[in-house]
Amino acid sequence: MASGLKTRIGGHVVIECLEALGADVAFGLPGIHALPMWDGLRSSRLRTLNFRTELNAGFAADGYARVSGRVAPLLISTGPGALNALTAIMESASAHVPVVVIASQIPSDMIGKRRGYLHELHDQEASFKPIVKWSARSERVKQLPEVIAEAWRRALTPPSGPTYVEVPVDLLLAEATMPRVDTLDAKPPPPAVATAGPLAEAARLLSAAALPVIWAGGGVIRSGGWEALVELAERIDAPVATTYMGKGAIAEDHPLAAGSAPDDCAFQDLLTDADMVLCVGTELGAETTAQYGLQFRGRLIEIDADARRIGATYPALGLVGDAAATLRALLERVPAREEANSRNGARRAREVRERIDRGLDAQPRDLERGLLATIRSVLPRDAVHAWDHGPRIDDVAVDGLGAEDDGRRRERARASDPDVQDRVGTAFRDRPRRRIAGRGGAARWTWL
Repeated sequence: MASGLKTRIGGHVVIECLEALGADVAFGLPGIHALPMWDGLRSSRLRTLNFRTELNAGFAADGYARVSGRVAPLLISTGPGALNALTAIMESASAHVPVVVIASQIPSDMIGKRRGYLHELHDQEASFKPIVKWSARSERVKQLPEVIAEAWRRALTPPSGPTYVEVPVDLLLAEATMPRVDTLDAKPPPPAVATAGPLAEAARLLSAAALPVIWAGGGVIRSGGWEALVELAERIDAPVATTYMGKGAIAEDHPLAAGSAPDDCAFQDLLTDADMVLCVGTELGAETTAQYGLQFRGRLIEIDADARRIGATYPALGLVGDAAATLRALLERVPAREEANSRNGARRAREVRERIDRGLDAQPRDLERGLLATIRSVLPRDAVHAWDHGPRIDDVAVDGLGAEDDGRRRERARASDPDVQDRVGTAFRDRPRRRIAGRGGAARWTWL
């Protein structure tokens, strides 16, 4: 048994579940009620990463899951310890990052009693419910495998995101008489595809469009839909614009790549002037749409795994389904354009890029652009780069440093907490990694 205790207890079962689910690392911070889980980690094969605060641990788990595409388990303690992680969990929810939070809880018979038990919250789970995709409390030790596997499955099911499980300390300390947990099935359901009617209408509209544009968001990356995206763009001769989270959906030296510059007039004009915009895996949020000020002259088609987001910002023909699966379904229905009409998209994309370059040339941005050129010259094509928010480097860097390869080999973590960036190194120890951090005009970069 992997512990300093002779008796196998609930805390050990939690770690067995993580091993059975294929985890290779656990993030977190031990606390008085969570110690049984950490006892189980003492001789577990899992790599254990401790942090000074639960906030840092949460951001580190986010960074690891974000760039690896794997679920990151986050082990935290009761009350204040759990609440300390909420900011990081909210970031994971916003970016659809699969983090499974496993928190300890006060004894089962004390929950909700308001008797002043150490670290007691009246309803700890209620603090997480508005943020995570799914939450549950395990009521018995034998229930732990089922609950943790379901949390894992829900975290991976599109649209992916964080989930929460809490385990009362009396369960974590209770003797486990059940067999050891060696295998668990947490495979998510097959990717959903949009229904036939909307698919047929979308195919008709895209085939008839004279000035189509594809706007790719982070959902393309998460679903692995970059190849289908590029094939569809080439088939309908559409420039591909990307959101900040969608960078890497198309190699930015591809002739149809228009880049990622939502705040630039040239980028906005490309979208505004299109007669058909296919939005794939983007919520069309405030940072993407000029604080919702972006106006479209043409029609929108919106692909999203979450039906609640379809039409939430702009009227659109909705295709509810996984980005990759739905793009492949469109490819089956959209014919290729005639050769004589298949070069307009590359010209439109090139004009956007050139117009943005001319605008930057007219600004005093030599320092920032020189920094980007230097970084680009030393980073190999498959390198991972993680960017801090900095008032001098961020605006230019986000738009100006292209993803020269597609989503298969290019991942990007953009967050202010250094622990997110450090965990890029954890996820990709076999590849070159660069972290760039900056504040107030100063910048520094280190190999991760």
